Order: sequence, then C-alpha cells, then structure tokens
Amino acid sequence: MIARILKWLMLLQVLAVLGVAYLAMQAWGVASPVAALLLGAAMLLAVRALLVARNFWDSRRLGSPVPAEHQLGAGGAARLFLGELRATLRASSWDMLRPRLAAADITAPGRGLPVLLVHGYVCNRGYWAQLSRRLARAGIAHDGVDLEPIGANIEEFVPQVEQAIAALCARTGSGQVILVAHSMGGLVARAWLRHYGAARVARIITIGTPHHGTALANLAAGKNARQMSRIGGAPSGWLAQLAASETPELRALITSMYSHHDNIVAPQSSARLPGARNLAFGGIGHVALASDARVLRLVLAEITIKNEVARPPSAPHFA
Repeated sequence: MIARILKWLMLLQVLAVLGVAYLAMQAWGVASPVAALLLGAAMLLAVRALLVARNFWDSRRLGSPVPAEHQLGAGGAARLFLGELRATLRASSWDMLRPRLAAADITAPGRGLPVLLVHGYVCNRGYWAQLSRRLARAGIAHDGVDLEPIGANIEEFVPQVEQAIAALCARTGSGQVILVAHSMGGLVARAWLRHYGAARVARIITIGTPHHGTALANLAAGKNARQMSRIGGAPSGWLAQLAASETPELRALITSMYSHHDNIVAPQSSARLPGARNLAFGGIGHVALASDARVLRLVLAEITIKNEVARPPSAPHFA
C-alpha cells in the first residue's frame, strides 16, 4: 500500500516540476527548457527541505538536552540536516517505491540466526535496503514485514509479525530469530514479545524507537500515532501498559539505539529504555538512522555477538 501511495506522490511531484517549468517559460521569461526544469526541481527540493527543517525545529523545541559529547557546531548541524534530507529523499523516492530485500549469500561465512526487519510508521520493507545488503553480504538470512493498514492499532500488527517469524523460522530451520526494528517497529516488537514471549527471539534491536512516546506523534494521523503520543508530557496509556507488562528479563533482551538529534522522537531521551542495552549516537536524524554507517556497524556487531553466543559448541567456530 505504501509503495502505491508513494508512486502517486512521486507522479504528483513530477507534474508539479513540469508545471513550474511551464510557468517559468511562459510567465517568467525563462528561455531554456533545461533551466526551467532545474528551477522546478529546485523548488520541489526546497519544499522537501522545509518539511525536514520543520521537524528538526519542533523536535529541538520539544526535545531533551544534548549531552556535551554530542553537541554539534555549525558544520555538524549542516551535515546532520543534509544527511537526514538525503536519507528521506532516498527512502521515499526510491527504496520504498520498490520494496525489495537483498538475498543472502549462502556461501558467505558467519551465518547465524535469521533476522526479521520491522519498519516504522508509514514505511515498508524497502526502508531496510541498505541494511539488507549488509546482511546479505554477511550471509545472514533475513526478511521484512510490511505492516498494514497504515494507521492501524499497533496491536493489529502483532499477528503480522508472528506470521513473518513463523515463516522465517520455517524457511531457515531456525528455532529463533533476531528482530531489528525502526521507530514504531520497535513498539510493535515489544508488543509481540508481550503476546508471544521470548522463546523464539534471541535479541530485539530497536533503532530510533519512541519507547516513551514522542510529542510529534500528537500531530500525526492514525490509531498507532495516538498510541505513540505523549499526553501532558507523559507516555500514552498504551505505552504505560506496555512498559508495566515487561519484566527485567524481557528488557534485557532489547538493545535500543538512538540519536540525541532525532528529528521525530521528541524528547530524544524517550528512546532510552531502562533495563535494555542503550547505545546513543549524535549527529544522525530519524530516517538516516538505519542507513548511517556507524549505526549499521553496531547493528551487525549486535547480531554477530548474539550469533556467536547462540552457535552450538560443535560448530566450526569452536573447532
């Protein structure tokens, strides 16, 4: 569904660029068709950049303090903004238009537990394109789930995750999986854990997940947005109930990666989950988290560590 919506939006953007180009030639005296098209594309890019800038403004206004070691100067702030804009454009204008994942190289060394990728709000499996390629090069079997309908209650996504886990286990012959989830996907993974328990999951890695809600969700549409919202500066009732249901043992299964400069999760400290392994970054935006090289290296390291622990003593690694 998301891919179809994005394709229609892409068509509208192309028509908008053509419309501006036509107006430029007819009313603004631009003689060159190429210059007119470039002007239209530049105006579209400016609109997209303004939307990203607005998110950064709101998230900073509602955000938590940035630790001294993650403070950014002018150059770092510029790289943060351009990196998030680039990641947003790539995800929405390419990767999620054709939501495919790379096939694992079964001849590669280091294969271990399969990985299920769980996307966030208003996304699809195409969001994971760059991580998928890294997993494929490492020979790690993986798959993604497309959570639909878009604005459904998060609890409605839980059976979809369960079905995807069952299919991945059946395909690989594994009794356990590792879940890697971005944004809302991390809450879906925790909700799945509450319903189905920890027997079939070795690790849950959340990336930029608003574990305690985000004020920006108050402006978004859908039942899931209401569940991710913050009311009077506190997590929603659904988030509070989810947290209350979790034991220290379940929390210990989770690694939470997040950025102090997240432009969607506000306050940014909402992504820190007590009892979990928390890994903080700076200078990375929300969409860019799952394509940033630093984050991807640590995600692969977390998966590799869990695979080494899970590997039976008779495996070649211990020979």
